Amino acid sequence: MANTSDFRNGLCLEYNNGLYTIVEFQHVKPGKGPAFVRTKLKNLSTGKVIDNTFNAGVKVKTARIERRAHQFLYKDDMGYHFMDSNTYEQMPLQKELIDNADLMKDGQEVEIIYHAETETALGVDLPAFVTLQITYTEPGIKGDTATNSTKAATLETGAIIQVPLFINQDEMIKIDTRTRSYSERVK
Repeated sequence: MANTSDFRNGLCLEYNNGLYTIVEFQHVKPGKGPAFVRTKLKNLSTGKVIDNTFNAGVKVKTARIERRAHQFLYKDDMGYHFMDSNTYEQMPLQKELIDNADLMKDGQEVEIIYHAETETALGVDLPAFVTLQITYTEPGIKGDTATNSTKAATLETGAIIQVPLFINQDEMIKIDTRTRSYSERVK
């Protein structure tokens, strides 16, 4: 059990017969009335984000979750297959459990989140940044850099993201997996 003063981003709660993780929270002390905590909670089974308000000092039940290192092996009609880095056991997961699945390439190291009591997989966390090669993009035009313009680029995994005009085909770029945005060119 925890109370609202223990809230932090990433804390996992058992709430409304489901598992939720805190995405964002804010303690509010109005001039009149009792204090409360505004939160954004993400349902770990559906991925839906809800807004909720807790009164200050309320006790909530926390859930124990574990993060385990896995390696992405391949994708087929059964789902995405991962191998546990410690036990070398393989397991398939459905696409619904993976945010930005199209940014994973074979051999990618990821963390799978497990509910500790039931040993069920709740989701997959990609690294904050991945380096991928551009397989196709329109050529950039010299002198067309006066504005902050972007163009579409297809990556080696099949994902399409927006990149600056000076980026060319066959270049390696670093992508932020949380926002699906271009970060920098990699030499």
